[in-house]
Amino acid sequence: MSIVWTILIGFVAGLVARAIKPGDDSAGFIITTLIGIAGSLIATYLGQAMGWYTAGQGAGFIASVVGAIVLLFLYGLVKRKT
Repeated sequence: MSIVWTILIGFVAGLVARAIKPGDDSAGFIITTLIGIAGSLIATYLGQAMGWYTAGQGAGFIASVVGAIVLLFLYGLVKRKT
């Protein structure tokens, strides 16, 4: 069940990260949502590896938003290069 919460938090985190991150991104709604989910998953597993969260505990909302902002920034760099 924790993976479902991670995905749901990631969905909302992607939308919030898109609103917070400055600049004109050309990523659509689905890409933004997938990046938010990936940011949430990365924040969860990185937090567990660093000892911030116990096994099975998901990342918090703020960590998910930060992960999504980082991935949106990287996506923008990659998209600009191509």
